[in-house]
Amino acid sequence: MLGCENEKVPAPFKPRNDHEAYEHSLEEANLLSTALGADWQKSAQTSLESPIKISSPYEEAIYIDEKEAVALGYQFSAKRGQKIQVNVERMSQNDAKTFVDLFRIDEHSKLRHVATADSEELLLGFEPRRDAIYVLRFQPELLRGGEFKITIQNVPTLRFPVAGKTDKAIGSFWGAPRDGGRRKHEGVDIFAARGTPIIAPTDGYVRTAGKRGIGGNVVWLYDSKRSQSLYFAHLNKILVKKGDRINAGDTLGTVGNTGNARTTPPHLHFGIYKNGATDPLNHLKATGKRLKRVGGDLSYLGEEIRVNRSTSISKDVEGRQSIRIAKNQIARAIGTTASHYRIELPNGQEGYIRKNLISDLDRSLERLYARDHGVLLKSPDRRAYLTDVDANDQLFVLGKNRDFWLVENDAGQKGWITNNYKNSSRSRRSYSDTPR
Repeated sequence: MLGCENEKVPAPFKPRNDHEAYEHSLEEANLLSTALGADWQKSAQTSLESPIKISSPYEEAIYIDEKEAVALGYQFSAKRGQKIQVNVERMSQNDAKTFVDLFRIDEHSKLRHVATADSEELLLGFEPRRDAIYVLRFQPELLRGGEFKITIQNVPTLRFPVAGKTDKAIGSFWGAPRDGGRRKHEGVDIFAARGTPIIAPTDGYVRTAGKRGIGGNVVWLYDSKRSQSLYFAHLNKILVKKGDRINAGDTLGTVGNTGNARTTPPHLHFGIYKNGATDPLNHLKATGKRLKRVGGDLSYLGEEIRVNRSTSISKDVEGRQSIRIAKNQIARAIGTTASHYRIELPNGQEGYIRKNLISDLDRSLERLYARDHGVLLKSPDRRAYLTDVDANDQLFVLGKNRDFWLVENDAGQKGWITNNYKNSSRSRRSYSDTPR
């Protein structure tokens, strides 16, 4: 009798997110073995390994060419108590699948996937459990592109607990000395007129409400969503009782100065406890500067542009890792913030440049007449033949890249010529207002 072995059935693939599911579908269709499919997969990984470093809040409008496999990564920090809020707006008519994923860099510098945006609305919200560095990846499906606007913000997880006030009303912060330095302040003090309503920053239920020692009239509200207790002290009046179910925005009591605050102006002492006291500030205040919105003319986005003077472009808007470029450099605008364009050079290098340093190509720099036969190139590469240039052909010079010049012929065809060929041609004009 022949023996038989148990058949080993491979476990079914279970994607952890939409991006993984789509990548698996490309593999099943043998598309990852194609040049474009391999580029898509590589771009997804590169965007995580070499992301653009930003500070939240941040907004950028971007252009993605449908013929290219592009993914973008943005790296930023976030603290416990904040909510990472990401919104992606489709600026052009586009029903393509678009993948937005958030990763945390752990203590071993490994990337851990933590959240995925809703595939229809392209909204993502995530509350960090610890202070960490995060990377957001944005990538459309193959052969789809367009214009998008990406907004990244770190916003408070809790509503401000004193009606009509903001974080500017905080007059005493976490860690301030108390009792002559014998203890430290375990919360923040929010100053307001006596009787100002104290409101629930989140949903929860009342664990304790009453008079308690140095806190005077206090309320303890349990935030079950985050498994933490919120402490409200020195109230003038308490308007809830133990066991009450509370919705965010409900009034818990009013501002006063009961307990050991009798000699101070009326204020709310607000604290957060989870395995001990924690600084409430990040839970109540947005981090960073005010968000600078992208607006105005976005007509350069996705178009070739010319740099007006010798300058440097930087890998991020903070000016880190600059690249020197020459006057009249040709590039393509692939992103824009409120103050900068992100441009791509012909060699694939990218960087940010101030908006006032670029212009379109509507006016040529110079008009040439070819003396001899030559060639027009697809790119600044001597091997990239496009078409012939005949003697006496007219060429309009638009800009340069190292030893090559971008030109346009009378037929409206753009291409590159070498510096030597340019110098051998006759120039009609040599100033920057030559119309085409």
